[in-house]
Parts: sequence; C-alpha cells; structure tokens
Amino acid sequence: MRRTPIVLALLGALALTGCSSSGGQSGQSAPPATSAAAPASGGGGDFAVITHGAPGDSFWDVVKNGAEAAGKQYGVSVTYQGDGDPAKQSQLIDQAVSEKVDGIVVSLANPDALKEAIGKAVAAKIPVVTINSGAGSSKALGAITHVGQSEDVAGRGAGEQLKTAGVTKLLCVIHEAGNVGLDQRCKGAEETLGGTVERLQVDVSNLADVTSKVTAKLQSDQAVNGVLALNPAVAVAARDAIKDAGSQAKLATFDLSADVVTAINDGEILFAVDQQQYLQGYLPITFLNLYKANLNTVGGGLPVNTGPGFVTKDNAAQVAELAEAGTR
Repeated sequence: MRRTPIVLALLGALALTGCSSSGGQSGQSAPPATSAAAPASGGGGDFAVITHGAPGDSFWDVVKNGAEAAGKQYGVSVTYQGDGDPAKQSQLIDQAVSEKVDGIVVSLANPDALKEAIGKAVAAKIPVVTINSGAGSSKALGAITHVGQSEDVAGRGAGEQLKTAGVTKLLCVIHEAGNVGLDQRCKGAEETLGGTVERLQVDVSNLADVTSKVTAKLQSDQAVNGVLALNPAVAVAARDAIKDAGSQAKLATFDLSADVVTAINDGEILFAVDQQQYLQGYLPITFLNLYKANLNTVGGGLPVNTGPGFVTKDNAAQVAELAEAGTR
C-alpha cells in the first residue's frame, strides 16, 4: 500500500561560519568554518511498544504502522505487542525490561495497574514514553514525555458539536472497562452537551453484542437521540444498531477507520474526533531515538498533543485514502 510520509524536521546540522575580513594580506582566505555534527539517526537501538490494544483492532494497527515507519526511518528495531489485560500488559513491560531494551513506549489506559512495571523500567534507566491515555499520570510514573490528546478537551469538543446538532440525550458507549481515558471523554461531552449523558458498557471484542446492546437501549428509551462511540469499530456497530432500532439518533465517534470515513461521507456518522494515532506510534520512537543519541527530551513536562481534530463530511474525502493506507 502507498504510504504518505510524515515529515518531521527535528534534526539539522549546525554550521558556524567564520567571518571574512576585507583587510589583511591580498589572497588570504578567512579561517575555515567549523561545524557541529547532528546526532546520528541510524545508530541502532531496540525499542518496545506495548499497548492495551487487542489484536486486530484497526486503531492500534495504525499506531503500530507509525512506530514501525519511524523504526525503519531511523534504522532502529521496533517490536510491537498489545494486550487488553493490564496484568498481561505489565508482564510484557517486565519482559522488555529483562531484555534491556533501549526504550519503552506504553499506552497508559490503566496507570495504577502498570505503575509497578513502569517503575522497574525507570529504575533500570530505560526511558519510557507513555501514549494515548493517562496523560495525568505519565510524569508521576517517571516517563520522559506523553504523546496523545487531552481526552477532557476532546470530549468537550464532541459535546459541543453534538449539542449544535440538536442532541439532548446522549448514549456514550464505553468499550473497555477501567480505561480512564474513555470515562474522561464521556465526562467532557457531559460538560458541554447541556443535556443528559448515559453510559453503556460493551465489549469491543464482541461487536455483534455491541450492536445488540445499543439496539436494545435505543428501543427501550426513545428519548435517546444521540450516540457517541469511542472506537471506530464500535461506531460501525452502533450505526447498524441505529438502523436495526429504526432510530433517528445521530451518531458520532472517536477515531478513524476506512469504514468510519465512508460512513461520514454517506451521512451515517456526523463526525469523528481524530487523535491522529499514527503519530502516537511515530513520535515516541522519534523521541526515544533522540534521547538515545543526544539525551533530548520533548514537551518540557507537558504532553505532546496529537489531537483532537474533527473529520466531518466537509473534509472526509481528503483523509479517506490515508485511512485506507493505514496512516490515519
């Protein structure tokens, strides 16, 4: 598949040019210029990316694509593993520490469950970059930076747009139990909607059941006139549920997939909140490579935001090809 490159002008050579003089002996040249070499970008290294994404989840496939693209660009080794069970995710972090990798990227959906494992990495002098959820816990756990979006801000933005669309009672569909970022999204939407927000817990690994549960809710409570999915696969399942229930509820979602972009173009989904998850894979490998080569840190103690942006019918066509290519 064709990939659209993301150009990051992060490194450059610094040239210190000597000044020439109009005086002095004829024909005498100025002193030779000196230069400071840029840190090597292909010096090798082994980096582990460990997320809470389940295998086959299209969102995390894009994160993986970004991490692997950065690894290829910088000539470093990148291994990607994901497990939705916090205990197993912790074990994967422990394994990376025992392998003495040069850096770890970890999604922080459940900070408390990962605290001990991340602490072992930090104690072993292995730099950690957290991504996606848990920005508020990243610094306290010893990570050198966090890459993601502010879930509160993104949720408030979604609530504002849904309010403008006329939604007064919203069903916020949570697909991962214990994920702090998902609850923050629902809370943010609740702050700005000005109406009622009700949460519905589903299992992202069983999309048929997602459709069934959303359908049942819409049929039992016809006052629900809006559905907010927090995952692109759940959004497609919710779209089917709205059809099955014969509901006029308006649907929005977090995050992109090719199916979501098509549904936006077709008018079945109002908008998608885009956190540009490709960057959540690409940037941490870039930052860890810079840290290894030049002890650079990024963010100054604040998260590096990759979103939120909004994909609507007005701009969906522009990102459709990118979503198909696995970079959006």
